[in-house]
Amino acid sequence: MQVFTDHRDLPPIGGAAVTIGNFDGLHQGHRALVDAVGAAARDRGLRRAVLTFEPHPAELLAPGRAPVRIAPPEEKLRLLAAAGIDLVVAQRFEPDFAGLSPQAFIEQVLVDGLRARHVVVGYDFGFGRRRAGDVNTLRAAGQVHGFTVQAIEAQRLPDGSVASSTAVRSAVQAGDLAQARTILGRWYSLTGTVVTGDQRGRGLGFPTANVESDWALRPALGVYGGWLEVDGVPARAVINVGRKPTFGDYPATIEAHVLGAEGLSLYGRSVRVWFATRLRAEQRFANLDALVAQIAADAAEAGRRLALLDPP
Repeated sequence: MQVFTDHRDLPPIGGAAVTIGNFDGLHQGHRALVDAVGAAARDRGLRRAVLTFEPHPAELLAPGRAPVRIAPPEEKLRLLAAAGIDLVVAQRFEPDFAGLSPQAFIEQVLVDGLRARHVVVGYDFGFGRRRAGDVNTLRAAGQVHGFTVQAIEAQRLPDGSVASSTAVRSAVQAGDLAQARTILGRWYSLTGTVVTGDQRGRGLGFPTANVESDWALRPALGVYGGWLEVDGVPARAVINVGRKPTFGDYPATIEAHVLGAEGLSLYGRSVRVWFATRLRAEQRFANLDALVAQIAADAAEAGRRLALLDPP
């Protein structure tokens, strides 16, 4: 997959089927757009292209209201590549670009840059300065510039709600990993590096991998069942997202104990933590014996639940 940071840097690419959006998390709603691009590209012999933005437009236009990112930019690119996209323009979203009129956006970005022959957008798509352009604007321009437009309806979840990045954030932050998986089409995960912690878990008989991650979106404080993936291999784990209230007041950390692998050493390794099921909320224990007993119960419960779930 080729990646560019400005539409003006694109070499001649022939015709492309293009979809446009932030694609934060690449959830089921986004996948409908990407799948439509793939189908159009196959039918018409076009390249599969995505136009996205970096930073998120809200971070420039309304920083106080900018949403927490579901995943960092490199994760978005990884997911798009896995979805079969050929070309991504992760457009630098700067004041000059934000100020483009809808007509200038169409001519400079879609026509001159991406050589769009088919454009796929959401039904409520808005673009250009102050979001003055919409699907009808695109369709009218397509008749002039030789591209077709496909508007994709909202993707509904089993409960009737719409698959959206906002819904993913809400589910993860509430610790509702089943709902997050429904919207994402996969278990929620984050990546990080295993660093040296205070090694209390080892002393208690439950050594943990202390995962340092710069991902902003994290599940609610508590204990989870999931998987710790190393070198592409996921292992069942009980995961604590918390402040260690039994020992004092600490910044929140992510610690994963791999079930049945007490001697595992992962210091310095890059890992992925998959969250599947919330076992309980964070709590403070009166003494270490009570804490150890609860950790053992958590590990047993995580093992029981994960045995019934499909791994990532």
